[in-house]
Amino acid sequence: MITEFISMNGYGLYVWFSFGIVIISCAIVYYKTKKTLKKYEKEFLVELEALSVKEKNRALRTSKVAQQILAASSRVN
Repeated sequence: MITEFISMNGYGLYVWFSFGIVIISCAIVYYKTKKTLKKYEKEFLVELEALSVKEKNRALRTSKVAQQILAASSRVN
């Protein structure tokens, strides 16, 4: 029963190979996107730290993204 499912009437090799390619492609896209996001978060944090205290407080008050990046960076450090 299981071997019949895996072989899929002779098409199993193509089907499982296609699944493998899709899974590997999705993993590559995920990790590249995650790496790029971390890079942009670091750049944003550097820019945020360069602001004056008044500007920084205003940015943190009005931007949820800034709050999340600052909270994530404080957890890591």
